Amino acid sequence: MGTITSLTASDGHTLSAYLAGPADASRALVVVQEIFGVNTHIRAVCDGFAADGYRVIAPALFDRAERDVELAYDSDGVQTGLRLRAAIAPEETLLDLTAAARALGPARIGIIGYCWGGTLAWLAACRTDLFAAAVGWYGAGIAAQKDLTPHCPVELHFGETDGSIPMSDIAAIRAAHPEVTIFTYPDAGHGFGCSERDSFNAQAASLARTRSLAFFEKNL
Repeated sequence: MGTITSLTASDGHTLSAYLAGPADASRALVVVQEIFGVNTHIRAVCDGFAADGYRVIAPALFDRAERDVELAYDSDGVQTGLRLRAAIAPEETLLDLTAAARALGPARIGIIGYCWGGTLAWLAACRTDLFAAAVGWYGAGIAAQKDLTPHCPVELHFGETDGSIPMSDIAAIRAAHPEVTIFTYPDAGHGFGCSERDSFNAQAASLARTRSLAFFEKNL
């Protein structure tokens, strides 16, 4: 189990974060939330990576709009999450991700994000030089920012039946970035990696996690 800590971004904003894993780990990860906050699922994701030996931190990105947000996976949660996301500029989230990375100390740092966090992991890989590797799961905003250039190796995971990410978007990312490793999963929809969602696909989630860990082991 992890603990709640406090971070301060370079613009003076303070935010909470979930911190887990051994303090002396040689590898570390920033875990980036979905639009549902640093909820039980994201904390469980952190605990899982911590059990694999990583120092892990998940910054509460919604703190800039509303603190202590943990949303359910229902229509109300979606609407609230979309409203909070819209209230925060991407540049501000990058400041918070930078603060999270710097809190991890001297370890080689990777970043992994889910849903909104998948897009933010892509942005962090492209707009900062903090990370040695980046992984994004079902980031719907990546195709719209495919012209950016990542500064580290990137691996992306998408469900082939994701209603918010058409296969044409995935093809466009592949065409723009042949150097990026992209995996797709049949019969997997948006959020297939979250056991609290109706779209959970255990087989796809397990394979994507295995691939993500192998990617980090290679690059961190």
